Amino acid sequence: MEFEITRARPSLFGDIAHGLGFWTDRSAVHEAAAQGRVLQLQKLIENGASVNIVAVDSITPLHEACIQGHAQCVKLLLDAGAHVDARNIDGSTPLCDACAAGSLECVKLLIERGATVNPPLFTFSPLHEACMGGANVNAAKLHETALHHAARVKNLELIELLIEFGGNIFSRDNLGKRPIQYTRPGSASALCLQFYEATPLSLQQLCRITLRKTLGRRALGVFTQLGLPNTIVCFLSYAPSPAPELFQS
Repeated sequence: MEFEITRARPSLFGDIAHGLGFWTDRSAVHEAAAQGRVLQLQKLIENGASVNIVAVDSITPLHEACIQGHAQCVKLLLDAGAHVDARNIDGSTPLCDACAAGSLECVKLLIERGATVNPPLFTFSPLHEACMGGANVNAAKLHETALHHAARVKNLELIELLIEFGGNIFSRDNLGKRPIQYTRPGSASALCLQFYEATPLSLQQLCRITLRKTLGRRALGVFTQLGLPNTIVCFLSYAPSPAPELFQS
């Protein structure tokens, strides 16, 4: 069953719906992404299938690939123009799903492509309300950031990675809880978050985060054109540095 879309909803889905004209129950691209069928997904893309087609629950193929931790499919979709910050019906982005799945590789791919670490809150559009039958389904998830999800799954690598890229450790969900409140006291995840809550980021880290937020997905290309020393370019790009001692706190 297909529903006509009469206007885009930029506050909710960016321009995902733009040019598509319909929603679908579930497409072949969704299935291939969810099952990790890389060759089939590549063939579908080569034949012109849309990578931003949304199901009735607003899930995109990128959501499907991320929640299953299929990094190769995630890369294929992103290379083909998948919207990195697409929102599903409960407000989750692909980055949230990748964190929930505990897939560090998917998280890295998404952040490298400019995924928003702390997605802004939003209000429901009339169409979104209609899709949910007017009920506030999973409302508590709407305020959760990727860092909340990482804390839930107790993945220390994900927590550290998100904070490195500017994750807000003090963000609160609908229950007023910070990410640390989803960890077990004394656990590695809790100790990590306690450290970052008590220790301000260094000036060099704040500068790096600010630059990346300002430049967005253009960052990697811009850094290499500024005439900076290779060591600084590596630092700003989160790439291995040939002289890491230069950037010790």
